[in-house]
Amino acid sequence: MTEEQKKTKIAALTEKRNHLHKQLEDTDSSRKKNKLAAQIVTTEEKIKKVRTGERLTRQEKRDLVAYSFIAPNFIGFAVFTLGPIIFAFVLAFMKWDGNSPIKFVGLQNFLLMFNNERFQASFINTIAYCLGTVPFTLVCALGLAIVLNQKVKGRNFFRTVSFFPYVASLVAVAAVWNMLFSPQKSGPVNMILYHLGVSAKNLPKWCADPDWVMFTIVLFSVWKNMGYYMVIYLAGLQGINGELYEAAGLDGCNSWQKFRYITWPQLQPTTFFVTIILTINCFKVYDIVYMLAGGSNGIVSSSAMVLVYHIYEEAFRNWNLGYASAVAMVLFLMVLTITLIQFRGEKKYAN
Repeated sequence: MTEEQKKTKIAALTEKRNHLHKQLEDTDSSRKKNKLAAQIVTTEEKIKKVRTGERLTRQEKRDLVAYSFIAPNFIGFAVFTLGPIIFAFVLAFMKWDGNSPIKFVGLQNFLLMFNNERFQASFINTIAYCLGTVPFTLVCALGLAIVLNQKVKGRNFFRTVSFFPYVASLVAVAAVWNMLFSPQKSGPVNMILYHLGVSAKNLPKWCADPDWVMFTIVLFSVWKNMGYYMVIYLAGLQGINGELYEAAGLDGCNSWQKFRYITWPQLQPTTFFVTIILTINCFKVYDIVYMLAGGSNGIVSSSAMVLVYHIYEEAFRNWNLGYASAVAMVLFLMVLTITLIQFRGEKKYAN
């Protein structure tokens, strides 16, 4: 850069700095003042950079160091997460089996999807699973939290026992669950039902029965996950001011009235958070369904399959990767809808 060019650039930057100073004097907004002050500092560093002939300003050097720390993680994210996500969006409009050339088919995958009986069954089952799992898990988790928040003997032990299914290996607990809920008469649960008066021919077949399999999966999900959400509710309960309960007791309120007028309103932010997270997790369920209803060949029947399993089946069993990506886009839109509801309701319920 010649001396003349330097002078011209410095003059332009100086004029910009003076203009920013004037704007800073005229504004009353603290937020805008901070923004203008930052712009003034950046402009002054650029002036210094032109005068000294440095390649990078002090702030640019700091930014470079910061980006160098971020870069390894961001590169991994871009290669292994962001790239595949973008590719899946593109692939939803393609036909590809992983071997043949990729062929553009437009909306054909989405049209095929809504005429596919397996997709219809998985969509309905996913909704049914959410409607069954979310409210029952909320009720059980809240009930456990309220009981174990009291000064009861062995409270810490029962908290640990309640949380254990969540951290236990899914394979192990699913194997034990399948043994307990064996479709045979000799199964422990069916044996209890038989001794309670249920005839042998009317004993439920649990995961082996299309009419009972979803109920069994919901029951297992509630049992496995309620301990985790119980911990979240415990944190919410311990954040409630105890003076509110003392004042209510002096006014003659019973336990139900304390729960209705103090506990439940105070737990609205916690309940809102738990409901959103639990709903999103229900839409993404796969492993529980596969372990309980997969059978000896690992194929889930139409009465138990969910959207994520349908994606897996079409992508890695049938190698219909374009169609599987289209189903993944539908699942993405469902989760996105729940997330947008969370953002809209956050100001009302979470604050």
